[in-house]
Formats: sequence, C-alpha cells, structure tokens
Amino acid sequence: MKNYRLFLIDLDGTIYRGKETIASGVRFIKRLEEAHKDYLFLTNNTTRTPQMVVDKLKTHGVATDTAHIYTPCMATISYILKCQKKQTNKIGVYLIGQIGLWQEFIQNPAFELNETNPEYVVVGMDTDLTYHKIQVAVSAIRNGATFIGTNADLNLPSEKGLMPGNGSQCAMIAASSGQEPFYIGKPSSVIIDMVLAKYGCAKSDALIVGDNYDTDIKAGFNSKVDQLLVTTGITKAADIEGKRQPTILTNSLDQVEI
Repeated sequence: MKNYRLFLIDLDGTIYRGKETIASGVRFIKRLEEAHKDYLFLTNNTTRTPQMVVDKLKTHGVATDTAHIYTPCMATISYILKCQKKQTNKIGVYLIGQIGLWQEFIQNPAFELNETNPEYVVVGMDTDLTYHKIQVAVSAIRNGATFIGTNADLNLPSEKGLMPGNGSQCAMIAASSGQEPFYIGKPSSVIIDMVLAKYGCAKSDALIVGDNYDTDIKAGFNSKVDQLLVTTGITKAADIEGKRQPTILTNSLDQVEI
C-alpha cells in the first residue's frame, strides 16, 4: 500500500457496530500506532462531543484522545469562520442539534446564539426535534440566514432498525423554507478540505477508511482523496459492482498492510 501520512477513519461499521466491537478495526488502529502513523477518527455523528467519542472508543478497546477526533461540528465552525474572514462582531447562529453541536459553538467566542435574526441556521441530528425549532429555522432562512446541514444522512442504523437521520430533518426544513442546505459532513468534500487544512496534510498523503460507500468513499471521490472500503459495515462488495471502485477494497482491515 502507498505510504500515506494521515488516515481518516470512520467509526460505526469500521471500528464498531453499535455496541459490538469490530476486532480487526481495533487491531488496525494499534498497528497504525505501532508504525507511528497519524490518524483521525472522522465521523458524521454530531450528537456526541469529542470526549464522548473518546469514552465510547475506550469501551471497544481503543485508547485515544480528543486530538484524534474530528466531527462535522468542528468542520462547520471552520467553514463559517473561513467565510467570515472580515467579521468584527460575533456571528449569530441558530442551532438545531444535540450536545455535540451545541458544545462546539458555545465554547467558541466567535459565535452567539440568536433566534431572531441569525446569519446562519445550523442543523444537526436532534432526537428532540419540535415544531417550534423547525418554525424558527424556517423563518430565519426565509429572512436570509444561510442554511447549513452538518450531514446529509437520511437514515441512521439503530437497534430498532433504521431511524430518520439529519438529512431527513433538513429535507423538511428545505421543503418549508424553499432553500436547500449546504452540507458539511461526508460525502461532502468540505469536511475533508477542512480537516486536511487543519492538519497541514496534502490530499495525496491522506487515505479515507470507512464502511459506507455513499458517505466515506464518495467523500474521497468528491475531495480527490484515496479511499479504503472495508466491508465490515453497511456496504458489501456486491453492492458496488458496476460502480466506481474505491482505491482499496477489503473484507477486513487485518488484510491491509501499513
């Protein structure tokens, strides 16, 4: 395999499946560490804080820290700040989401929460979504606020089967506001561009590792970063027959040389 500098690694379906550990994924991380290779866990999940992700990984036998976690919440902030280079006042945002999204914005002094006339409406997964939240978001977007979706996942796997994802929430707001969201998370190239800029890594030196063709692998296609598809999660080899192939396809991360 090419001598990659930075591995961008998905979580659910790659390192674990819900509460189940994927042992080959855990061993892959340990092999990266032994080889002194840099890696980041690149997730579309916005409901957890980086520390919560670290704590969950620990239950699966992966000892890491928040410096190795990158989320669409973090990428969204970087993207907005990049768009607002000459901003002198605080940037008003209206948030729909859970603790992972809220914490990132609240702890950043460049932003302030604003329900009246925000410059941005940022929508992340919210299992306590209400009509009032949707109404406020739609009104703000109709009044000129930029509509950002942290990720476009229409459905999320759970122990009860598939449940509506953030893409479904955004679709409802888009239908009412007449404005489509600008998505940050995978498969958008934005999150890849933001993370590579943050860590000073060239696209040619990075590898995206994940189990979902429609998010992880397409993020690589869209950003021109090499991809590794492991079939321990959502996408199987048969699912992509006749489609554009990833850089690397494997049944197990144990089979990948570092």
